[in-house]
Amino acid sequence: MKVTLERNALLKSLGHVHRVVERRNTYPILANVLMKAANGSLDLRATDLDIEVTEAVPAMVATAGTTTVPAHTLYEIVRKLADGAEVRLETDGAEQMLLTSGRSRFHLACLSPDSFPDLKSGAFSHQFTLPAATLRELIERTQFAISNEETRYYLNGIYVHTLEVDKQPVLRAVATDGHRMARAETEAPEGSRGMPGIIIPKKTVGEVQKLLDGAEGDVGIEISDTKIRFTLGGVVLLSKLIEGTFPDYDRVTPKNNDKQLTVDRGSFATAVDRVSTIASDRGGKAVKLAVKDGNLELSVTNPDHGTATEEVAVEFEPESFEIGFNARYLLDIIGQIKSDNAIFLFNDAGSPTLVKEDGDARALYVLMPMRV
Repeated sequence: MKVTLERNALLKSLGHVHRVVERRNTYPILANVLMKAANGSLDLRATDLDIEVTEAVPAMVATAGTTTVPAHTLYEIVRKLADGAEVRLETDGAEQMLLTSGRSRFHLACLSPDSFPDLKSGAFSHQFTLPAATLRELIERTQFAISNEETRYYLNGIYVHTLEVDKQPVLRAVATDGHRMARAETEAPEGSRGMPGIIIPKKTVGEVQKLLDGAEGDVGIEISDTKIRFTLGGVVLLSKLIEGTFPDYDRVTPKNNDKQLTVDRGSFATAVDRVSTIASDRGGKAVKLAVKDGNLELSVTNPDHGTATEEVAVEFEPESFEIGFNARYLLDIIGQIKSDNAIFLFNDAGSPTLVKEDGDARALYVLMPMRV
């Protein structure tokens, strides 16, 4: 193999590909990136056996060939080369690849590409496209609520499915960890109707989110019962799905919460952040909300450090109301509210609370209360 290509183009593609490679691997080949040079391009591929990322980089191919080299080492070398430099990659069929750029020379150990695993995609039952901005928003509004608890593995991702809302087909994304739930939806794109409900793993969600950063245009999405494939520009990400049944989230979504509180999002978030400074992990980072006469008092009591209170003006019909929440969970949800005001819908101090944006029904959040 003998290839010449531009450093910035190689670095960008390696940036997309090398991230899925785990730092520690049982199999040495999984630490490597597969490089295949042919027909004016260098194809890069990396996998952790659950996710596979492939990207093609334009290159001048003098001699076609295939090899594998350590992914993170190659990325670090290319990152430290001069901006806009020319990079030459050569193998002579031996166990090393020579990388030269300017006066720099590196010999990298190769492993045979024959043992590099191929994540077979199989046949996809549903194919559709979503604007990159729409997919990015669906992920951003829900991914913070993904559970990290391995015992309930089916919560370790975002549940995506289609359904009809007011006789209109929508594509909905849901995530929950049992303490809070995030739900976001968009108009169902052509080709997505009737797709199976799927759970996209947390690591895949994170990788897709990085690929979408600053991206424009459409993202191609293909789905089967066990795999999902995203195509964005020249990058293709193939991932296994989480096998399991996502809980019936609609059953835990409150339907009769009639006590509505309207508060300025910015001042509320700042107040919660300030009073929670003295909250202890032992007390579950609890913050108490007490509403009386158009004022919301936020208070935190820490047996070791003392107390903190702050008042915020609110709109609230009933005379008085008290409830407690985990401050971090509350801040996570408030951080997703894009409107000037946040709407809280309460039932009682022991029941789940609904949080939503002012006037927008595309996203909905459920937060479990705490005893304070």
